[in-house]
Amino acid sequence: MANPARRSGLSRFGAALAWAGCVACQAEPSERAELLTEQAAPAGYRALPLAQLAPLASPLSEARAELGRRLFYDKRLSRTGQVACSSCHQQAHAFSDVAFVSSGVEARTGTRNTPALINLAWGVTFFWDGRAASLEEQVTQPIENPLEMDLSLGEALARLASDPVYVSAFNAAFDGGPASVETLQQALASFLRVLVSGTSPYDRHLRGDDADFGPAAQRGEILFNSDQAACSHCHPVGPLTNNGYFSNGTYIAGGDPGRQGITGLTGDLGKFKVPTLRNVALSAPYMHDGSLATLSDVIEQYARGGRGDPTTDPQIIPLSLTDEDKADLLAFLSALTDDRFLNDPRYGP
Repeated sequence: MANPARRSGLSRFGAALAWAGCVACQAEPSERAELLTEQAAPAGYRALPLAQLAPLASPLSEARAELGRRLFYDKRLSRTGQVACSSCHQQAHAFSDVAFVSSGVEARTGTRNTPALINLAWGVTFFWDGRAASLEEQVTQPIENPLEMDLSLGEALARLASDPVYVSAFNAAFDGGPASVETLQQALASFLRVLVSGTSPYDRHLRGDDADFGPAAQRGEILFNSDQAACSHCHPVGPLTNNGYFSNGTYIAGGDPGRQGITGLTGDLGKFKVPTLRNVALSAPYMHDGSLATLSDVIEQYARGGRGDPTTDPQIIPLSLTDEDKADLLAFLSALTDDRFLNDPRYGP
C-alpha cells in the first residue's frame, strides 16, 4: 500500500479517482496506483470534490485525466515534433518555465512569460489577458499558435488517430468516442484540473501546524496582509490570487497592452491577470514579460511603487520597507513552496 503521506492532488477532494491501469503510463504502475481518499481542500478554496469543479459538459474521470497527462508530455502535438506542453510548463518549476519568454517550434520566441499551472480547477479565466473562459478553451490555443506548437488541430487529430494506443485511450475515456477537438480539449483540461497544490508549509500553517513556518515567515505573512504592504488585496489568504486584472506597475508606454487587447477598454491598458503566488519561489522569472529575475526584484519594484507609468493602479505606491521587512517577505514567499506537488510522480511523464 502506498504511503498515505505521499497522497496529494485529487486525494484532497474526494474525487475517488485512481491513476492505475493506463497503457500510456511511462512510470512504474505502482507509482500511479493509489486509490485517492477524501481530504480537505487547500485553505481558502471552495471545498468541493474536485470532480464537481469540472463543468457538466466536461466531467472529470481518471481515464480522461490520465489521457490528458500523456498528451501534455507528447511532442507530437507540435508541428516539428520537438515541443510539448511540458516543454514550457515544467513540473520542477511549478509547471512554468525558467526562460523570461519561452521558445516554441524552430526556436520561435513567444510574447509572454509562461504562467505556472496550479489549482486551475478553481480558475475563472485563463491566459495573462483572460482570453479563455474555460480550460477547455485554453488548452488547444498553444497547439495552434504559430509561435508555440504551430500545429493545426486537424493534423493533431490525424496523428492521434494513427496511434492505436491513443485510439484505445480515447475510446476508454470517452465511452467509445474517437479523438476530436472536443475530446482533445476535455482530456488536456482534465489533467490540468488535477494539478492541485495544498501541502506547503503555508497550508500547514493555516491548519495550525507551524513546524515549518518559522518566525521570519510569520512576520512576513503579517506584513503581506497588512495595510502597509497591502499585498493581500490582490493575493488573498489561501488562493493567493483574486483572479482579477490589475496594472501593477510593470507596464511601460508602448508595451504589451494586456487585458485591453481583449476588451478594447481604455481602462484595461496594462492590466494582466493576478497570478497565484503558490510555489512562486520556483516560477522565476516574474511578471507577464519575465522582466524581473528574482523575488527580490519583485519586492524592490513594489517598494518603489512600480515603474512610473500613469496606467499603474493607484494602490501601487512606494513602500517604506526595511531590509528586515524584505527578508521576512522573502521567507513568507518561500514558505509557499509545496515540495510534494513539485515531485508528485502522477504529474510527471
